[in-house]
Amino acid sequence: MKIVFFGLSISSAWGNGHATLLRGLFRALYSKGHELHFFERDTPYYAAHRDVQSLPYVKLHLFSDWTQTRKKAEAILASADVGIVTSYCADGVAACELVLSSRLSRTLFYDMDTPVTLSRLERGERVEYLPLSGLAGFDLVLSYTGGAALERLKTRLDATRTAALYGWVDPDIHHRVPASAQFSADLSYLGTYAADRQQALERMLVEPARALPSRTFVIAGAMYPNTDAWPPNIRHFAHVVPHGHSGFYSSSPLTLNATRGAMAAMGYCPSGRLFEAAACGTAVLSDWWEGLDTFFTPDSEILIANTTADAISQISRDRALLEFIGARARERALDCHTAAIRADRLLSLIESPRDERDEAEQVEAAFRGA
Repeated sequence: MKIVFFGLSISSAWGNGHATLLRGLFRALYSKGHELHFFERDTPYYAAHRDVQSLPYVKLHLFSDWTQTRKKAEAILASADVGIVTSYCADGVAACELVLSSRLSRTLFYDMDTPVTLSRLERGERVEYLPLSGLAGFDLVLSYTGGAALERLKTRLDATRTAALYGWVDPDIHHRVPASAQFSADLSYLGTYAADRQQALERMLVEPARALPSRTFVIAGAMYPNTDAWPPNIRHFAHVVPHGHSGFYSSSPLTLNATRGAMAAMGYCPSGRLFEAAACGTAVLSDWWEGLDTFFTPDSEILIANTTADAISQISRDRALLEFIGARARERALDCHTAAIRADRLLSLIESPRDERDEAEQVEAAFRGA
C-alpha cells in the first residue's frame, strides 16, 4: 500500500516523543513492502535541532507553508491507499480536510496524545490539530492510550470506530550496548520537561537523590526549569540523540518511567520510553496507573513506586535482582511490544477498521499466545 502521514516531526527528536516512535513504525512498514510519505512543517524549533535530513524507508516532505504544499500533497494522495493524520500536526485541520476529501480506501486519525487532547477539551480549550467538527469522518480513530480513552474519543469527538495502537520499540535501534561512563548512574531518567509530570519526577528521583547523597542520578531532557536547585548528585543532559538512547539506558541498572498526570489518570498509557528501556535490558521503575500490569508484570518485569520511600527502597535493591528484572522485561518487550508487531496491528486495522473496546484483554491474550 501507499500510506501518507501528516504529523508533527520525524526529522527531529528534540523535545518530541513522536519522532523515534514513527521512525520505528515506518521502518517496519517499509520492510513489509509499503510505500510511505510523511508531511512535516519545517518549523524553526525542529530545524535548529534536526538529527536527520532524510530517511531511506520514508519520503520526508518538509514544507514551510501549507498553501504552497497542498497541491503536492493532493497529488500524492490521489494515488495513495491510506491517509493518516496524527495529533500535534502543525496543519492538522487542513490536513484532515484534505485527507477526508481525497478518494482513499482508508482514512485514519492517530491521536498519540489522547489524554492531553481530552483534558484540553474538558477545560474548554481549542485543540488546534482537531477539526471543529470532530473526528466523525474518519474510518478509524487510533489512540496511543487505551481503556476509557477509546470511549471518550467517541463521546467528545464523535469518532465512529476507535482502537488502541500502543507504543513500541525498534530493537534495531534500542538494544543492550556497553555502558558509558558519561551516563553511569544508580537511577536514570530520559524525558522532556512537562509540568504535569514534574511532580512524579520530583517524588521518584529528585527527592531520593537528596536522601541518598552517596548514590548517583542522571536526567536527560530539554526545557527543565531550576535545574540549579537539584542536588549535586544529579547530572543533567539537555538532550541525548536517538542513537545514543541505548547507551543511556545501558549505563544504569534502573531507569525511571514518570507518567504525565493526564495520562496516569486515564490509564493504559505505556510510554515509548518504557519499551525502549526494557529492550535494552534495563529494569524500569514506574509510577502506577491502571493497566500497567497488562504490559509488564510488577515485581518480576517492572518495579513500582508511588512514594519517595518506595523509590528509595527500589533504588536500593540488589544489583543482581535488578539485572534479572531487566532481562525479563527485555523478553516481554521483544515478544509483545516491537515496531514490527504494532505495524502488523496497524495493517490489520487498516484492512478491517473495527471498534475494539477491551484492548487490555487483547494485549494480554497476545502475550499468552492466544
